[in-house]
Amino acid sequence: MWTKILSLLFLLASLQAYAHLGHIAGKVCDQATNLPLSGVTVQLTGLGKATITNELGQYRFDGLVASPYKIELSHVGFKTQIVAATVLDDQTTTVNIVMAATSVELSEVVVSSQRAHDQQLISSLDIKLRPITNSQEILRMVPGLFIGQHAGGGKAEQIFLRGFDLDHGTDIRLTVDGMPVNMVSHAHGQGYADLHFVIPELIEGVDFKKGPYRADKGNLTTAGWVDFRTRTALDRSFVKLEAGQYDTYRAVAGLDLLGERGKAKNQSAYLASEYSYTNSYFDNPQNFKRLNVVGKYHGHLAANTNLTLTGSTFWSKWNHSGQIPDRAVASGLTDFFGSIDPTEGGETSRTNVNAQLVTVTPRNHVIKNQFFYSNYNFELYSNFTFFKEDTVNGDQIRQKEHRNLFGYTGSYSTETNIGKTHWTTTLGAQYRQDITHHTELSHTKNRVETLNPIQFGNINEINAALYADELIQVSARFMVNAGVRVDYFRSQYENLLAVPVTTKHATQAIVSPKLNLYYTLNPRVQLYLNTGKGFHSNDARVVTAQNGREILPAAYGSDLGVIIKPFPKLLVNAAAWYLWLQQEFVYVGDEGVVEPSGRSRRMGVDLSVRYQLTKTLYADLDLNTAKPRSIDAEAGQNYLPLAPTFTSTGGLSLQTHYGLSGSLRYRYIANRPANEDNSVVAQGYFVTDMQANYAKRNYTLGLSVQNLLNTRWKETQFDTESRLKGEAAPVEEIHFTPGTPFFARLSLTFFW
Repeated sequence: MWTKILSLLFLLASLQAYAHLGHIAGKVCDQATNLPLSGVTVQLTGLGKATITNELGQYRFDGLVASPYKIELSHVGFKTQIVAATVLDDQTTTVNIVMAATSVELSEVVVSSQRAHDQQLISSLDIKLRPITNSQEILRMVPGLFIGQHAGGGKAEQIFLRGFDLDHGTDIRLTVDGMPVNMVSHAHGQGYADLHFVIPELIEGVDFKKGPYRADKGNLTTAGWVDFRTRTALDRSFVKLEAGQYDTYRAVAGLDLLGERGKAKNQSAYLASEYSYTNSYFDNPQNFKRLNVVGKYHGHLAANTNLTLTGSTFWSKWNHSGQIPDRAVASGLTDFFGSIDPTEGGETSRTNVNAQLVTVTPRNHVIKNQFFYSNYNFELYSNFTFFKEDTVNGDQIRQKEHRNLFGYTGSYSTETNIGKTHWTTTLGAQYRQDITHHTELSHTKNRVETLNPIQFGNINEINAALYADELIQVSARFMVNAGVRVDYFRSQYENLLAVPVTTKHATQAIVSPKLNLYYTLNPRVQLYLNTGKGFHSNDARVVTAQNGREILPAAYGSDLGVIIKPFPKLLVNAAAWYLWLQQEFVYVGDEGVVEPSGRSRRMGVDLSVRYQLTKTLYADLDLNTAKPRSIDAEAGQNYLPLAPTFTSTGGLSLQTHYGLSGSLRYRYIANRPANEDNSVVAQGYFVTDMQANYAKRNYTLGLSVQNLLNTRWKETQFDTESRLKGEAAPVEEIHFTPGTPFFARLSLTFFW
């Protein structure tokens, strides 16, 4: 009897105590723009309670006993703040905070269990410390990612990562503000990703993850994914002028349209434009021209609903020298920077509209909706084999397409607490449709005459997906992430060369589960295990011809890693990884053929180190090893051509309080097999770059030097069989595009 009475009294006392608990809530904004800051770590000092601000910059702590508290806020590149707040019974204490930008202090970087799944400590540091001077530098922000340009600057870069020759994007998913960059069933190759419509000065952050471990990332996410975030607002309007060697000129301008009036209303709008021209370092003038125009608006549709609307257009045209064989240089037929077919070149354009809406409900549920549209045009003239097939006219080809791409991405996230366990549940839907008109592969001459159409048709490809993702904060130290996605593909190809015209269809679906574990031993050490299944789709022209077989070969990956901060100013991230692919089944757009290369596996180790040497000097180092092999081939015949086996990047970055900043960097890629038996080797290279800036309040002077030591190097290399004019038989050997020689540019930027 007395036991029951005491239990009842205890329960009533507990309910009474809970009824009088208070709350702390607020919003964090950027002092320069007065716009919300997402991803800020907010902690209650001494209590072990922490959270992350959402997309609207909001944070909240519930169930707090009436008492004074200290709130500590930290964010890379912003001054850490400690704010006092007093909680009263049955009340919500509102604490709105403005954070000011400051120089990076590595000692303030937090290894937190609260943001383990999307932690981007490395990229957040790098984007603040390293100046981005050109479009290529955008991709190089990802540790271990290498790029190669083999069409003089107008064509998308060739990408290398984790033992992959990714071509132009076959096994890496690239997005800008969530809008897809990769083009599926592209005229030049599957997943073709041209990032040149991005103005480098507008990049605010780079989010990335190596491997197929995120439920919200689908097609092409095998080696990993990268999302580039552009600025929501400009701190100030600016004009930047550049001039350099090889008739290189560039002008960039950004205009803040709302100014202080916009900040007062938590709105922003800007217009930016870029124009580039260069003849480049090749013997044949490149006559490269590129124009970019971007407009962006950010504001409120309602108190808790933000709208971000971006519109952009891009156009580029160029000549390029193409790849040249070693024997042509050795014999004196052409110079190292020369060409065999000087009529190669191309023209491309892309116009985008991207609308993003984020709503946070009173119960802290987050609803995201995104609609995007792109109109894309591409025309490229290349000649890889010279006179191998046609000894009279040559082997030049034209690849051309007109594309409309549109889609939707949406998600709904809720947060609940069950005991001491915090659950974040996300349900998402994605839709993408690519419709191309007159996708073409033709044999041409001198970029003028069409000799023979090889492929000509229309593509209609749909990718629809649903996913569910659960992020469980089991304790202050342990976090579990489990997710699954289902993708459905419908591919259609209308062959306009067939008589009569034929239309073929193929459909297939794939299920991709994910499981990730994170354990934070203390604020200095975090362990993680990532596992997941991903896939890459194949070209619609291939899968319809194959009656739908091998549309979506799977990839299975795993990362076992650790993030260590042994000293306040040293951060280390290391991971051992493994990736198994069911089929490297690739459409080779240059030849219009299918090359199934069977199953493959890759394994390796990634190491990233960031160290603050002094108050103003920072060092970074990335080491990446990989062992890529074909599973179905015999030993000694199972090398994967051009797949990197060892890469390293690193450098020193300087940020002073009196305006001087800059960096000295290197990148190194080791020799690697160029064919299946490693009898032909693609030569490695070691190249250094330098950047120096001097900034005052209203202007900045800059000097950029690529290849500071004037190293002679081969940027891209291929083991190709070709025939030069007058040769009796084709010869197979390395064909290459020369890398940039010493290349200096000066810049002057005005702010107001």
